Amino acid sequence: MARTIQVIQQQIFDGIAADENLSGLNSTSKVAIYRLFAFVVSYCAWTLEILFDTHKLEVSEIIGQKFPHRASWYGSKAKAFQYGFDLIHDTDQYDNTGFTDDQIEASRIIKYSAVTQSAGQLLIKIATETAGVLSPISVPQKASFDAYISEIADCGVKYLVVNHLPDILLLEIQLFCDPLVLNDKGMSILNGNYPVQDAIQEFMKNLPFNGEIILFDLETKLKTVEGVKIPNLISAKSQAINLSTGLYEEPEPIDVKTIPVSGYFTIPNFDNISYVV
Repeated sequence: MARTIQVIQQQIFDGIAADENLSGLNSTSKVAIYRLFAFVVSYCAWTLEILFDTHKLEVSEIIGQKFPHRASWYGSKAKAFQYGFDLIHDTDQYDNTGFTDDQIEASRIIKYSAVTQSAGQLLIKIATETAGVLSPISVPQKASFDAYISEIADCGVKYLVVNHLPDILLLEIQLFCDPLVLNDKGMSILNGNYPVQDAIQEFMKNLPFNGEIILFDLETKLKTVEGVKIPNLISAKSQAINLSTGLYEEPEPIDVKTIPVSGYFTIPNFDNISYVV
């Protein structure tokens, strides 16, 4: 963005003041010759920067009109959505003039997004955060988001917005433990917490949105838990919402790895974790 004439001029004056060879140029008169030269140079620089900005805008508009967008563009645009704000006419941009940074940030309700291709259409997976936990946006928010995507999407592009409850991860694990460190319920004898549960939650939290869960990596994580000698992952299943019906399907076994349909997982409980001490 172009600097103002005043900013450019002040930078010139600051440069003069910092140069001991120009110490004689210290007049405060507005018509001092060096000040007039500084103004002329500043005006020329400002004009050039305005031309650069105009050129950049024109090139961006040409690119936007002539080239279809990649999937990653839809992902970044999903995060740029501002709930309650209207787009500048015939653009994919917002006019945030007059709004504070806090208001703008609060309107950006899409905290996570990922876009993939499936069956000839884009799957735009989104999620927000509620009390630090990933969750879908509300029905009114989803209606506004749908209108936004419809407005900015390239003509002819088929897409489906996936704003679902998380996939349910069902784990059955047998852990052989050190009885000096963990009791038969998995509780730390020293600290009173449940290190295995904490490790699983930490592992899930570190998965990227729409990231692939790899069972081997989960077992590797469990091996690092103090007091765990041998982790035995008996079974892992995922229960996802059907994209057509919006209802949870029957649990499906995970073979080595999987990507959540919704983009993220939740673990309802740890009831199927047993400890052998």
